[in-house]
Amino acid sequence: MKAAVVVTPGTIEIRDVPDPVCGPQDVVVRPAAVGICGTDLHIMDGEFAPAFPIIPGHEFAGEIVEVGSAVNGYAVGDQVAVDPSLYCGHCYQCKRARGNQCENWNAIGVSRSGAAAEFVAAPMANLFKLPAHLAARDAALIEPLSCAVRGFDVLPRRMADTFLIYGSGTMGLMMLELAKRAGAATVSMVDLNPERLETAKRLGCSAAVTDAGELDAPRGWDVVIDCTGAAAAIRDGLGRVGRGGTFLQFGVSAYDARVEIEPYEIYRREITITGSMAVLHSFDRAGELMAAGVLDPEIFVSHRFPLSRYAEALAQFRAGVGRKTLIEP
Repeated sequence: MKAAVVVTPGTIEIRDVPDPVCGPQDVVVRPAAVGICGTDLHIMDGEFAPAFPIIPGHEFAGEIVEVGSAVNGYAVGDQVAVDPSLYCGHCYQCKRARGNQCENWNAIGVSRSGAAAEFVAAPMANLFKLPAHLAARDAALIEPLSCAVRGFDVLPRRMADTFLIYGSGTMGLMMLELAKRAGAATVSMVDLNPERLETAKRLGCSAAVTDAGELDAPRGWDVVIDCTGAAAAIRDGLGRVGRGGTFLQFGVSAYDARVEIEPYEIYRREITITGSMAVLHSFDRAGELMAAGVLDPEIFVSHRFPLSRYAEALAQFRAGVGRKTLIEP
């Protein structure tokens, strides 16, 4: 089969590779769409994948073309989205229901062969069966949405909170949509990209600015979410959390990023600083939300590329062009 292969950091090629092997409790999926996200850039830069070569692609959905001998509830022809998370189930963190902190963590498309290929193997336990009205080529959005759902799991549950979100790319826009449905009084967006701010306005944010200093918020915000991973945005956001508020680090920063904090202000204002990493018991809930129409694929997906143009799609994503970019093998 054909696959996009990160051969070494910075080098990606379309190659012929062996078809995946279907274990007893696995299925083989023909991907209909595969999303590109910041994690793929980290893999390309040699930061995440434990070994090379690696086939990327952890945001995906498609059609089952083979089922293992012990698989039940699924059949060839079923349309599914796949949670890429592979937890060991027996380490200290897994036994405390913190699988996203698994001490032996793996993931399809990160440390195991992913979906930037004609076929990919996945465990039966990781499948979400798509309803008939939800196209598999759009359901690749479920994985990033499940990360956003996990982010909201760690936030306080209060009606009429005010939200400030840094970054109006795919994840920031997903956070916007969830905040609206979580009872936010206002949701303000900050981004340096005017085109992305226009999308935030289209989705009904309360304000869209290039600098949070343009906004009138003398008490700060109840919830500040960074979806950029950029040190400058994080630094600015930490200073805009109101008394008793929460700062969520959601964006993936570079390993060497550093931001100073003011411990006295955290103490004085009773600020909570928290993080959210990937998926944790949130994939099926994201699937249900997607099926209910929480996201409009026509707005969220800006570009679709064939597998043969994976390197071009990745370069465009790195340049900050568009919103969600999908590969359609």
